[in-house]
Amino acid sequence: MFKRIANALTAPLLAAAVAIAVSSFALWVSGNSPFTAFSEMWQTIDSTESVVVIINAAVPFYVAGVAVAIGFQMNLFNIGANGQYQLAALFAAAAGAAVSLPAPVHVAFVLLVAIVVGGLWAAIAGVLKVTRNVNEVISTIMLNYIAIGLSAFLVAEYFRNEAVNLVAETKPLPPSAQLPALNRLLEVVGIDLGEGVILQGFLPFAIAIGIGYYLLLYRSRFGYDLRLSGLNPAAAQSAGVRPRAMVLKTIILSGCIAGLVGMSDLMADPQYHKYGDQFPKTLGFTGLALALLGRNHPGGIAAAALVWATIERATQRLSIIGIPQEIGTILQGSFLLAAVIVYEVIRRRNNERTAQEASARAAQSAPPPGPPGPPGGPAGDARPIGAV
Repeated sequence: MFKRIANALTAPLLAAAVAIAVSSFALWVSGNSPFTAFSEMWQTIDSTESVVVIINAAVPFYVAGVAVAIGFQMNLFNIGANGQYQLAALFAAAAGAAVSLPAPVHVAFVLLVAIVVGGLWAAIAGVLKVTRNVNEVISTIMLNYIAIGLSAFLVAEYFRNEAVNLVAETKPLPPSAQLPALNRLLEVVGIDLGEGVILQGFLPFAIAIGIGYYLLLYRSRFGYDLRLSGLNPAAAQSAGVRPRAMVLKTIILSGCIAGLVGMSDLMADPQYHKYGDQFPKTLGFTGLALALLGRNHPGGIAAAALVWATIERATQRLSIIGIPQEIGTILQGSFLLAAVIVYEVIRRRNNERTAQEASARAAQSAPPPGPPGPPGGPAGDARPIGAV
């Protein structure tokens, strides 16, 4: 167990060290002090309010990472999570603002619309994959552009809030479709947040998504078939798994989860509660990075999402002291690149070690050779020539 923990921590720690070294070099080359920059970054996140802000930012990152990881488990690259969640957020916002329902039912309705729209949009790439063998990377990238353009057109022409003239946006969700803040739960344990800081209410849903992802992938027959199809398609087909059906189901499931990426901002962030030009537009691409960093595991993706959100939060005040905020992008990019390289090196070393151990066990379990036979006779046969 200690060996497994050490292997799990080695790659992130080495990647963090490389990222800090690369960022420090970039700061030094640009004439800034790495010590000053990292000290300011630490002071920015060294408070309860900052931790809550980081958690709020990490929630949509995490959902995006899980959505992409579902496809990765089967070697399917759903690059279209960005378009899927934007289109889902638009229809969820428009549908949620158009109906009047009791609070729990209204929340469930908005979530259901987002799930259905995300799954249907992803199904286009799935159908193209299984019927015409169109590479899902190409189709989902193209569908991203279509979804972005379609969202802008629909919100401007059909779902626009006529009471707002300056920007194109939907009507805001009514209170019955909004998720309440979780500040009271923190107050129960003695944590009192400052005014204007809330722990957003989509956090329990994100936790439920992670638990559901784990149970589905590692505790169900569907998850076993999915992972087997990714590791060994021939063996999966021999076991009775229909590859085309599994591809379509996986892409649709990935799209359904991607449809929920924007729900944290839409339903729980008082800054939004509507879809428009200011709605976050790049969460799906962040999910790609986090799925790679987290090795497609729900716990790993959660840790990666928190690290990603921490870096974004920590670099917000750097411009005040004359240090460009882009150092955060360098830190994130170098961390991702280093992690992928270190993971691959560790994987190859583990494979080599496993092969060597298997060879050693095979050599130890082999029967000892018999005594040499007479010249011309078979080895190990000591009987005289001609004996019966």
